[in-house]
Amino acid sequence: MTSSVRDCRLSCGSMATLACIWEVTAPKPGNVYRGADFDDVTFIDFVTAAVAIGPIIEAAKQTGFGETLLRAVDATKTTVGTNTNLGTLLLVVPLAMADGDKMAHVLANASFVIASTNARETRLLYEAINLARPGGMGTSSDADLAGEPPDCRVLEVMQLAADRDKIARELVTGFPEVARVAGEILDAYANEPLGEAIVTAALSLHARGPDSLIARKLGLAFAREASARAGAVLAERAISRENYLAARSDFDFWLRADGHRRNPGTTADVIAAALFLLLRTESLKLPVRFY
Repeated sequence: MTSSVRDCRLSCGSMATLACIWEVTAPKPGNVYRGADFDDVTFIDFVTAAVAIGPIIEAAKQTGFGETLLRAVDATKTTVGTNTNLGTLLLVVPLAMADGDKMAHVLANASFVIASTNARETRLLYEAINLARPGGMGTSSDADLAGEPPDCRVLEVMQLAADRDKIARELVTGFPEVARVAGEILDAYANEPLGEAIVTAALSLHARGPDSLIARKLGLAFAREASARAGAVLAERAISRENYLAARSDFDFWLRADGHRRNPGTTADVIAAALFLLLRTESLKLPVRFY
């Protein structure tokens, strides 16, 4: 009797779920992670939402950008009652819809997905954002999300927001930070467990520029201070691991000192998208050493 080896590669939806679970499990300063909940949203909420969106991401190519986004946001709200993943979904959905298996091809085709949207998908985008009710959105004279959706493509809406929102900027510039962070995770994973590599990449991303969520809630000056503190934590790595871990713990405490208004949520969204890109292109091989 002979046996055959089954193809055990993950489906696209399972990759999205796993990427979100890895992101929330890594102990990134200021974010929800295992053993570090917020008062109104927990680690289990993020894991539950990650499972809920999997089948929806699986069908993204057939469903389209706007419908997939709205369905995934609705599934998240239905299963956990709050927004855990809007920014992540905005990045992951076009990456899931993109053809290709090489990183450059996936990124280029994901940009084409955004460029190819129509006014109907913009209306669905507005519906999804208003259903998720993300924190600190504020108002804008151009294409205000509290008003009527403009008669234009998603790309044009994101262009209006790109100067103040990192997720929008990624969507209109070809996902440069997602690609860079994916490379940083791989480089760090060569020397440390994946969970630690994710934290290293998150600190590097945060140090490079203000987190959009912090900036929306507390202002750009405060967001820049948070970035400077992230850079200072990374600098401690060159001194000793003991110094680094102590500085990282202090930074985590500082970010949590005001409820979760200092939560670097946009940084977490880019991390999740980078992990999905690594899985989507099979750049990160399973099984992994997470701890």
